[in-house]
Amino acid sequence: MSRLAVILLGPPGAGKGTQGRQLSSEFGYPSISTGDILREAVRNQTDLGKEARQHMDKGGLVPDGLVDAIVRDRLTRADCRRGFILDGYPRTVNQAEFLRREYAGEGMQFLAIGVQVRDEVLVKRLTGRRSCPQCGRIYHVDTSPSRKGDCCEECDSALIQRKDDTVEVVRERLQVYHQSTRPLIQYYRDSGAYAEIPGEGSVEDIYRSLRSVVQEQIAGRSS
Repeated sequence: MSRLAVILLGPPGAGKGTQGRQLSSEFGYPSISTGDILREAVRNQTDLGKEARQHMDKGGLVPDGLVDAIVRDRLTRADCRRGFILDGYPRTVNQAEFLRREYAGEGMQFLAIGVQVRDEVLVKRLTGRRSCPQCGRIYHVDTSPSRKGDCCEECDSALIQRKDDTVEVVRERLQVYHQSTRPLIQYYRDSGAYAEIPGEGSVEDIYRSLRSVVQEQIAGRSS
């Protein structure tokens, strides 16, 4: 049976990470977030992390070559043999072409799912996020605040707002998304590998829509 690559497309704050983890838990495909990988590199001050940070702090995209390299390395691991879920990659048509070339002749099936959310909703979601620099837990000042106020419930560390979650950087990130990433929708639509779901509403409702699309794709592969 051929492998399945589920690609979650959507702007920053669309909930791709949350939905990807639920898909991973149910279907057994690893959920791979390039954002998490890059932030780990930044924390560890690797050469890649130092270079990536210059772009991330400004809300820009990390150059294709850097991202392609870490994705290629991650997808060679044993847990990706059946397939995988990508959150945050590809973000450009060039990256999508790189991914396609990597699996040319291997029967890989691609399914890109666009999660649609209005910009004003995204700005509110992202600027309200707070994270724990120690354990990585995420909170939101409106929807899921810490019971300990400005400190993490798990480890008591002071919560921070990521530099890329300020209003100015969020708006820049959204502009970059619309200019550079939205063409991916047409790319995958042209190849017959695109579906779209609403990204506003409860997490449960969004996941039901997402799961239905993935189940339909899997059923089509086995028929």
